[in-house]
Amino acid sequence: MKKYTVDGHAPSLLPDGKEWKLVWQDEFDGDVLDETKWSFRLHIMGQRHETWCEDAVYVDGNSNLVFKVIEKDGEFYSSQLQTGENYMDRPAEKNNFGRFTWPIAKLATPKFMHKFGYYECRCKLQKKKGWWSAFWLQSPLQGSTLNPAVSGMELDIIESFTPNNIEHNIHWNGCGADWQCAGSGNYDIADTEDGYHLFGLLWTKEGYTFYVDGKETWHIDGPVSETEQFILISTECLGYRKPEREWQEEWRACLDDTFEVDYIRVFDEV
Repeated sequence: MKKYTVDGHAPSLLPDGKEWKLVWQDEFDGDVLDETKWSFRLHIMGQRHETWCEDAVYVDGNSNLVFKVIEKDGEFYSSQLQTGENYMDRPAEKNNFGRFTWPIAKLATPKFMHKFGYYECRCKLQKKKGWWSAFWLQSPLQGSTLNPAVSGMELDIIESFTPNNIEHNIHWNGCGADWQCAGSGNYDIADTEDGYHLFGLLWTKEGYTFYVDGKETWHIDGPVSETEQFILISTECLGYRKPEREWQEEWRACLDDTFEVDYIRVFDEV
């Protein structure tokens, strides 16, 4: 891996043997989230998600985006950010006659979409087990056809469900009976001196190669999305899909924990 210097910020580590240009970035400078780059993910499968909110993430004034678990009226919440949206995450609409619910909603104009290249995040993972974090890509139309090259995929650059452990995953053909996936399995990561880790994805027409702290950790040849996708950086309370409240104490223990993102950058090969 070779360094790519960004003035005033930590350098990137990019795959050797290629020349790169920076095409999109957020260094999270200042103390306000740049909403020209990000919107909040609040819906899933057409429904408002009960544990996602807009106030469990902030920019700290030290070039970090900070996610937390928060408690409001005895309920626990976290936040998700995205630069676009998937059609299944939009609330459904009634048609002009008021008789039917249209199965998909109109998509808002994405704030950033891209295909192929290198995607990198520098972050400090959460330290407690009651919630999880992810850095990933998704297509607005992922799941709308059985051809992932056309409709795109979900590319989980990292998902961290337990402390000091991550995994890489890809999903295609939606979330129904045709859903398919592949993954790296669990990958333990060693502590670093400053607590930050680098997570990257090289997406080419030949497949996907994943990196952790400058080392290749997983490669898969495909299937390969050939459509533009958007970026998500997200957190979730574990166990939200279950009706029982078995995770309540773990969520409460996470109230002083953080998931901190130093930067997200996207590079094209020259």
